[in-house]
Amino acid sequence: MKPSKEQIEQWHNDPKNWKWGSIYYNPEDPRGWVNKRIEWMGWTVNFANRKGVSIFLTITVIIILIMVFLPKKS
Repeated sequence: MKPSKEQIEQWHNDPKNWKWGSIYYNPEDPRGWVNKRIEWMGWTVNFANRKGVSIFLTITVIIILIMVFLPKKS
């Protein structure tokens, strides 16, 4: 079920869904990616959503692999 715009707004404004003020964690929210608390700053991961966490970890692993295997300039 897709949440209404009002429900999304309510979740976003609820401080209980923001851990340490910047980590979004809401098991009720089916979205993997959400606007950051300060919306003009971009997007963040819903760490209570497996899909969002999987995408986040995949991107992180790819970046680490690129850094490890990228040829070094001498």
